[in-house]
Amino acid sequence: MKPRRYHGLKQPKLRQSWNKYNLYNIFKAKDPNIAAGQATFFQQKWNAKGLLRTYHGEHIVERKWERMFNRRLLSVVDMDTKYMAKHDGSELAAGRGSGKDEKPPWDKPRLSPRVTTPYMQMTFAPMERRLDIAVFRAMFASSARQARQFCVHGAVKVNGKVVPYPAYRLNPGDMFQVDPERVLYATGAPKRPPKDYKPRSDSASGQEEVQEEEAEPAAEEEPEAQAAEVEQDPDTTDAPEPVAADMKPTKKQIQELTAKAKEILKEGEVSVAQKKNLRSFIKSAKPLLSRAGRPNATPTEIADELSTLITELDLGVNRDEQAPSSEPSLDPIESLTEAELKILEQRMEDHMREEEENPYDPSKPYVTPWRPRDYMSPFAFIPPYLEVNQNICSAVYLRHPVARKGSAEVPTPYPIGVSQLAFNWYLRRR
Repeated sequence: MKPRRYHGLKQPKLRQSWNKYNLYNIFKAKDPNIAAGQATFFQQKWNAKGLLRTYHGEHIVERKWERMFNRRLLSVVDMDTKYMAKHDGSELAAGRGSGKDEKPPWDKPRLSPRVTTPYMQMTFAPMERRLDIAVFRAMFASSARQARQFCVHGAVKVNGKVVPYPAYRLNPGDMFQVDPERVLYATGAPKRPPKDYKPRSDSASGQEEVQEEEAEPAAEEEPEAQAAEVEQDPDTTDAPEPVAADMKPTKKQIQELTAKAKEILKEGEVSVAQKKNLRSFIKSAKPLLSRAGRPNATPTEIADELSTLITELDLGVNRDEQAPSSEPSLDPIESLTEAELKILEQRMEDHMREEEENPYDPSKPYVTPWRPRDYMSPFAFIPPYLEVNQNICSAVYLRHPVARKGSAEVPTPYPIGVSQLAFNWYLRRR
């Protein structure tokens, strides 16, 4: 059986994923305008429900979502404390037609629209209580499916205990934490395949549109804790790609080491002899750069080379006590002043501190030194009902999402009309 497409460009479906094709589909998405045409009200509700279910928890069985659905939509009203101190609130409780409401200024040429509360955008608010959705909203996973996989594999803790159930519904005050290694993999740049890696040839239909495949979904009767083989986003799975061990450090860091020495020449006046010595120092760094590219190089050998290069910049050497030599010295450090040596020492300390905090480790399934994955910034937002600490990869579910005047706290890419039709679909009595 041919696997289904997950991210399509011809027939796009918006997902809860950081995939670049999904970002393109969200950018190109337009108002579906379901009410246009000759569709019946039943067909409009059916189409709206299909669109919203594709985005809000499409990996969840429909019957489970119907059990979570609640017709009571949570909302809050921002009350002015000074106004409430002067009035008892009876004028606000009076309904329209009582004569106490303010009339619109009809004499103005243009009336500003009234700011309403988007209650219908809270249709899928119960879905935000799920543990896997909360992990995705806290930016600990790059898709809702990957967050579900983290829960099933035991990488998520709630209040200090491992909870392998993605459908666990959080309560206000619950704290959940994800394994930092999983978070680094989910939010970090993936490794590139080796040069000798040959992907499988796709069919002609797969070349017509740029899409990603997904696995077969599990049966509906399978329990939530044993559904690890469900449909997965291939760009966000936690299995490392088949990448050969790369034992060379980044050449960019070694080139920066040489560039920092060049910057010292630009900060002050440098004599001809000092320029000559620094050129020889830059020339001596080239063999290290070539050794880093050899296949038999190891991180320990390269680290020893870097440490040796730094120890040569020892500030304790007294140049006055050294015997004068008739031949010109090839050591560029001897020609530097004390101020330049202090600047170089500070820069070397900063460089080594960065290597300690973000080291190079070829055994990791993500790129090291770690850097954020591409196309991540458009999705970098956290809902106000979560308090997230990225340093320890933990978050607190503060409260349930609510609707306020002019905004709703449930992230959704669809307008309020589509959410209203979907709410009416689930509101019907069965």
